[in-house]
Amino acid sequence: MDATEKIGSWKIRTKMIFLLFVMATISISLFAFLWRHQVDAADLLERAGIVTWFDSDEFLEKAEAAAKYYNVPESEDDEDGKKAFEPFLDLLVDDYTGVSIYGIDDGLYRYGRTPKILNHFIFGSILASSQSILGEQYGDIPMKFANGTYDMIYYSYNRSKFTYPYVIVSIILCVAVFLSGILIFLGRMMKRVSAVKDAIVRMSVGDLSSHVPPCGADEIGVVSKELDTLRQTLQENIRRESESRQANQDLITAMSHDLRTPLTVLNGYLEVLKLKRADPDAQEKYVDRCLEKAADIKVLTDRMFEYALVYEENETAELKPLPVSALAECLRENCEFIRIAGFTVEEKLEYGTKSEMYGDEVMLKRIFSNLFSNILKYGDKRGKVAVQICPECGRIKIMITNLIKKDAADTESNQIGLRSVRKMVKMHQGELYTFVETNIYTVQIMFDLIHKYSG
Repeated sequence: MDATEKIGSWKIRTKMIFLLFVMATISISLFAFLWRHQVDAADLLERAGIVTWFDSDEFLEKAEAAAKYYNVPESEDDEDGKKAFEPFLDLLVDDYTGVSIYGIDDGLYRYGRTPKILNHFIFGSILASSQSILGEQYGDIPMKFANGTYDMIYYSYNRSKFTYPYVIVSIILCVAVFLSGILIFLGRMMKRVSAVKDAIVRMSVGDLSSHVPPCGADEIGVVSKELDTLRQTLQENIRRESESRQANQDLITAMSHDLRTPLTVLNGYLEVLKLKRADPDAQEKYVDRCLEKAADIKVLTDRMFEYALVYEENETAELKPLPVSALAECLRENCEFIRIAGFTVEEKLEYGTKSEMYGDEVMLKRIFSNLFSNILKYGDKRGKVAVQICPECGRIKIMITNLIKKDAADTESNQIGLRSVRKMVKMHQGELYTFVETNIYTVQIMFDLIHKYSG
């Protein structure tokens, strides 16, 4: 982990303390740099012509013009001379400029005046420290007075005027630098918080597809990461709930369809028995068939609570060795029922008595119940229903053919029965094909015989 990633993983409070320390260090260092280079700033302003701290030429020109009218005191004790010399000093000396007069021959101090600003040069003060950096503007020149030529020393502290504005500007600049780092940091924090807020608003109105942007590894980053995890979890739960709701609807539809066929058959047999159309020998057989259909209905309802029929991914067929004769018997039962309903059925069931296949007997009954239910619903009784079983290349082929009613297209259909059949055939590792040609509808199913598995 590099330094950037390590710092990024710090808590916000730690980042803030670190940033305050860094920005304070930068601001103090900047102030120290500006303080040390104030003489450069003063020179720059003077070279640029923005300000003129002290014009020595103008000062000397004024001094030379006035000096010839004044006598320099003979000594420091010459009070009358000093008093007479005061107007000359008043002309040249101000709060920031001073003058001292010395004899050229003896070098003795005669008279002079210091600038008032020196009275504010308290040791350790800002002005004193600044003046030591800015320096004194100094000059020494022979000057002709009325009573002779004397050495005039002049010195200016006009640059002291620059100290307080420069300090104030420097402080403002350093504070601006300090606050800029803090404000940039807070701005980024607020931008990340705003991004998380926008994500929460989107989620609140139901938009779970938009990702929550990553926001680092601190507290805000953890919140954004967990919020995105919550979004994904909610999205997945809603998707599963929707799929579950759709599966339940399909379950109800498929179950209703699967139950309708045995109930219809059961009702048909009961009507025959009620109308006493069957001879006494067939009545007992019809009662047995009614009991079988009732048992089929019970099995279907029991299976409904075990798994969600053909629409649940976890449904599996309980395949076990099954004689093809059981398959043929199931076909015969359905053929007999549609005969009672008025259809003409032609059966051609050819299979080996010892032939076996892997199958789920309950599911096979559902397969053919659905197919013959479709014949009752869409088939034309004026045409024959051909039912055929025959072995073919190690497989068993079932073909059911019927004539389609002319108004079959107007009959409401959701295709749930054929979809159920197709999936249940696939669970038996079988194949289902449907053909429609000149109003003749054909269903062909292929199952592997048991030796196909062992071979």
